[in-house]
Amino acid sequence: MIKIAVLDDYQNIFQEFTDLDQYKNKYEFTIFNEPFQNEAEAIVSLEKFDALFVMRERTPLTKSLLEGLKNLKYIFTSGMRNKSIDLEYAKKRKIIVCGTDINSNPTAEITWALILGLVRNIKQEIDNMFQGYWQTTVGFELKGKILGIIGLGKIGSQVAKIGKAFGMQVVAWSENLNLSEANQLGVLPISKEELLKQSDIISLHVVLGDRYKNLITEKELKMMKKTSFLINTSRGPIVNEKDLIKSLEDDVIAGAGLDVYDKEPLPQDHKLRFLPNALLTPHLGYVTDENYSIFFSQMMENLDSCMDGKPKRVIK
Repeated sequence: MIKIAVLDDYQNIFQEFTDLDQYKNKYEFTIFNEPFQNEAEAIVSLEKFDALFVMRERTPLTKSLLEGLKNLKYIFTSGMRNKSIDLEYAKKRKIIVCGTDINSNPTAEITWALILGLVRNIKQEIDNMFQGYWQTTVGFELKGKILGIIGLGKIGSQVAKIGKAFGMQVVAWSENLNLSEANQLGVLPISKEELLKQSDIISLHVVLGDRYKNLITEKELKMMKKTSFLINTSRGPIVNEKDLIKSLEDDVIAGAGLDVYDKEPLPQDHKLRFLPNALLTPHLGYVTDENYSIFFSQMMENLDSCMDGKPKRVIK
């Protein structure tokens, strides 16, 4: 019987989206709800499995980890891109890696939840309401403000459209910005430096890679307005975390809305958790009923297709 490990099922919901009874004579599933403490623990825990079900950017499937999994033949990941998997080594080992579709709109939606939460002091006001207080802060309006978007792809474009609907002026920059698309959206292309200096809110929507790692450091944060907010729903290492923490502590910028971090889950004693001007969510961008339905149903389809010798949605 094929042995499958479901990794990092933090919310213990895999079984809610998958009818395991119909597969009990075909597959043997083991569900891991907690992240592994280290790679050595992961190897010991996973060495007997033929296949892995993984969520993007949770447990990294490095070359050294994969080397320790001698029985592994298949990896099924959410999405069609997962930089946490060493695809080159997987290909060398002839491990088949398959992905799934993914809805991008939830990340744009959580981006606006963070923006609105910051500009209207939602967390502070909610906390104060439970303590018996009433109207303790003053927020500000989005209409007429400048929204700077770094990365005008699928998600960045959706964020831009909502910004325009709020009556904001939207500007954008990236190394490969599509000027025609920016024009169609009514978005003004400007330099990275001018975007940092002019924007009241800056939202990051680039793909993490060598050119965008540490894109925002102390230098860039100091260019921003003291009244501005930084939003990151893309990937943690795009922003230098130490520099961001210091900038928030020193009130270099007004605040930050974060859904992604260098290390996930974010450690309980992490400094970001204790900053009053940081609004944090636990990587909720893609965590929706609709996306999980897609992920798990297509992972099962991919598994069945591999057993039939006709793999679907193979990531090259």
